[in-house]
Amino acid sequence: MTLLDTHTFVWLASDQKELSAKAAAAIKRDLDSLFISVVTTWEIALLYKKGRLHLALPPAEFVERAIRHHGVHELPLTRQISMASVSLPDIHNDPFDRILVAEALQHRCRLVSKDSKIPLYPGVITIW
Repeated sequence: MTLLDTHTFVWLASDQKELSAKAAAAIKRDLDSLFISVVTTWEIALLYKKGRLHLALPPAEFVERAIRHHGVHELPLTRQISMASVSLPDIHNDPFDRILVAEALQHRCRLVSKDSKIPLYPGVITIW
């Protein structure tokens, strides 16, 4: 099971040359078990609204097409994940990333992310 960080999912769907060789290989190897968090869709919409993310399509359409095209599954946000994200060490202040870390730990999946703070969490397996 492989969880994609927001930037990884966006690059997978729009600009694959931004992916590292290791990230691209992990995605290719795990095509049947790629996941995003439901908060990834929220973060994409928020970044788009703030003008910090430029997409060829409106966010809802971009996400829907990317999910269908790449066979990506969504992980729901549960109260257990929410609580676990708050209990994590204060390595990362971004609530989206804290939720991704909590989901990766809960589901025992690898997290494909360029974010240099995420590998600092004990027990998180990151690929980049």
